[in-house]
This record gives sequence, structure tokens and C-alpha cells, in this order.
Amino acid sequence: MVLNIPSGNCALMYPKKQVAVVSDEAGFTLIELLVVMAIIATLLSIVAPRYFNSVEKAKEAVLRQDLKIMRDAIDQYYADFGKYPLDLEELVDRRYLRSVPIDPMTESNMTWVEMPSPNEDEEGVYDVHSGFTGRALDGTFYEEW
Repeated sequence: MVLNIPSGNCALMYPKKQVAVVSDEAGFTLIELLVVMAIIATLLSIVAPRYFNSVEKAKEAVLRQDLKIMRDAIDQYYADFGKYPLDLEELVDRRYLRSVPIDPMTESNMTWVEMPSPNEDEEGVYDVHSGFTGRALDGTFYEEW
């Protein structure tokens, strides 16, 4: 008996073996790696200045907010007792502040500059400034804020 198999269905009955072809060109060439590194370096040179500028802006915003909070606490203390606190720790002791904030520019809570009252008859802290010497992004000095 002879089987008549159409030629188009031979592949179904007798599948061909598939052989993996190993190439000598596996991996990336040096030129491809250099191009990718150049693209990454270009992108970083665009993004890095914006990142560092935003970090400075955030520090300045925190400094402005801390100064406002401490000045409000000094004013509230004066309204309650009729005198200025002797130091910032007195504001913490009397619970006008939870703690003396950390100056974001100097990263310390010991560098605040406590300004005395313009009236020489009154003792205590009248105002607070940052102890950091330098210019802000707007050109003003931090110690003048």
C-alpha cells in the first residue's frame, strides 16, 4: 500500500529540527556603548542644574517659614508676658515652640542669631536671623531676612 501525501503537509508529519545559530557578534559594540553614554551625559547636564536649583529654593522656603514661626512665637510671648524671652529655649520651655528649628542653611539649631530689642530698657530676644553668611537666589543676604 502506498500513501499519497500532498507535498504541502509534509512539514506536519515530519517537522524539521530547529537549530540555534550562535553568532560571534553577541553583545554591544564599543561605539554603541559610547553613544548611549553620551546621550545619558547630555540628559544629566540638562537635569542636574535644575535639581540643585530646586534644592536651594526648598531650603530658602524652609528658612523663611522657620523665621516666620519663630517671630510669631516671640510676638505671642511678648503679648502674653509683656517682655521678650531671654533666649529661644525659653520659647520651647513655655511651649510656644515644640523645639528650636534647625537652620536649613547651616543644618544646626545653634546658629540662629538672636537680635536684642531696639529699646535698651527691655531685655530678651526681639528678632531672629539665620547665622548663614551668603547670598540667596534673589541676591539678598540670608542674615538680613
